[in-house]
Amino acid sequence: MSPAALPASNGERMKLLSCRQMQKGFFRGLVLAALLLTPGLARSAELVMFEQPGCVWCDTFDREIGPVYSKTAEGQRAPLRRVNIDNPLPKDLSFLPVERLAPLFILVDKGHEVGRIRGYPGEDNFWGLLGVLIKKLDTDGAS
Repeated sequence: MSPAALPASNGERMKLLSCRQMQKGFFRGLVLAALLLTPGLARSAELVMFEQPGCVWCDTFDREIGPVYSKTAEGQRAPLRRVNIDNPLPKDLSFLPVERLAPLFILVDKGHEVGRIRGYPGEDNFWGLLGVLIKKLDTDGAS
């Protein structure tokens, strides 16, 4: 029998399988990276907070909501993204009309504004207003 006709040993099969698994993982990683780096494609909802240094209401939000936001259902659904209103608007948010008001919260999904909360109305009112926006996000069938 020629060497090519001989069945592969278990060790060789394991090496081939391992190589194939590595290739699969590599290509999956490439696809995921491409999606994450392509603006707007892999984006889910996010709550954009426009803030400004020295803003008393921004500080109050940071004290009351900031430590827990990412742990809540709302924070999981729409992670908080902070943008300083004194800096140029990031290119991926160029579709948003921005007001010179801090804080300003805009719920964004797939390159579209879902709604906004102007100012920080206090802890209870903030959660209620955000709940309305999240419900709108779910009703629209987004993300």
